[in-house]
Amino acid sequence: MPDAPILLKDNTAVTTAYVIGFTWQDSFSTGGSPILDYKVTYDQSTGVYVDLEEGVITKSYQTQVVLTPGAVYKFRVQARNSVGFSPPSSELTILCA
Repeated sequence: MPDAPILLKDNTAVTTAYVIGFTWQDSFSTGGSPILDYKVTYDQSTGVYVDLEEGVITKSYQTQVVLTPGAVYKFRVQARNSVGFSPPSSELTILCA
């Protein structure tokens, strides 16, 4: 299985009061098999991560769900190859503003 994605970063060109965008990079080890896609999860300040989208094929994401302006959200990404999903990435915390 691959290592977790790294360097999650707010995409300030996309992030607004209603939409959050961010990017990431693959880690150094893909587990010997190419990365197929990614799963994005988020925490709405509840301490519980829920799936936003699976099958993301780019190293960037833009939320499609309704977000609350002024709220803080945490995001994690997992990479998937033919063996399975990586552990979750480190959290990226972004203010929806």
